[in-house]
Amino acid sequence: MLCAIYKSSKKEGAYLYIPKKGDFSQVPDTLMQMFGKPIMVMMVNLDGRKLAQVDIDKVLQSLKEDGFFLQLPPPPKDLLQEYKQQKARQQPD
Repeated sequence: MLCAIYKSSKKEGAYLYIPKKGDFSQVPDTLMQMFGKPIMVMMVNLDGRKLAQVDIDKVLQSLKEDGFFLQLPPPPKDLLQEYKQQKARQQPD
């Protein structure tokens, strides 16, 4: 399946996959407002590919069922919480 990938002009790390270049008709208006002006990144054939940040099966399913797929960046790590957990493991019982 060929699809177009756009990055968000408002949300760092957010990408929108759509089946046809420039056809945002299946994307809800509220999502488009939050996404901002889409910036074309690439056209890609998803058949037989692996993606670095998302499960290809989820992308394909969403494209078929919803007409788009929104990839969001992973949530930031809570470094303070990780530090506390590491310290707690180092404490003698």
